[in-house]
Amino acid sequence: MPLTMARPGEQNLIKKVGGKPETRQFLENLGFVAGGQVSVISKIGGNMIVEVKGARVAVDQDMAAKIMI
Repeated sequence: MPLTMARPGEQNLIKKVGGKPETRQFLENLGFVAGGQVSVISKIGGNMIVEVKGARVAVDQDMAAKIMI
């Protein structure tokens, strides 16, 4: 399922990062790699603040939909 469906506070395992090669590279540079842990801190109007590799990152709904958990 996409990251957009995750509930705040849950730890999730990233299974796949999709999208165009440039998008995948951008997300991987932020720390969204297959096998990594991600948790949703909050959701505001479709945008999300997530914690990945000890850092908090804001992603919009389109980017979050490309991250499969």
